[in-house]
Amino acid sequence: MKIGVLALQGDFSEHVSKLSGIGVSTVEVRLPSDLEGLSGAILPGGESTTFRKLAEAYGLIEALREFGKRHALWGTCAGTIVLAKHIEREEAVLGLMDITVDRNFFGRQVDSFEVDLEIPALGGPGDKLPVPFHGVFIRSPAIRKTGPRVEVLSHLPDGTIVAARQNRWLATCFHPELVEDNRFYHLFMEMADAP
Repeated sequence: MKIGVLALQGDFSEHVSKLSGIGVSTVEVRLPSDLEGLSGAILPGGESTTFRKLAEAYGLIEALREFGKRHALWGTCAGTIVLAKHIEREEAVLGLMDITVDRNFFGRQVDSFEVDLEIPALGGPGDKLPVPFHGVFIRSPAIRKTGPRVEVLSHLPDGTIVAARQNRWLATCFHPELVEDNRFYHLFMEMADAP
């Protein structure tokens, strides 16, 4: 299995490092041809407006949209914005996952925070909840609404949705690549490997 990491901008090298650390072969995706032979791809954090401009310049928008119709995609932070069907106050980028996101929901860089999240989908021993996942939020979006086929994976105590999945698409408003915990990578690998 080979997983691509969109490498136009943002923190793609951290994702490549995490995947390599768990023995997954990776490809840095910069052109449509880089998507060939991949089982899935990660859309990393960064700046969604910059991503849009670069992806349009390299002909990646339509290629990623078509790839995402057949393969697993995981958006982290700004990647969640790219994956969303609806973005508040602006036009969607890929428009795949049936979620509405607010791109600057948590404010600016100085408003960044960390919090432990309950995420039952990451598994736990027996009937017990798994160990909380440490979420790092840096200029993060939030998921404001979900469609009927979207499974909410985690939310903050106030109800704000910060992780969800639909079919083979995964969205996390935080940065799993910045913590030691690899469970989200294993979850995504399972999604990418699904028939």
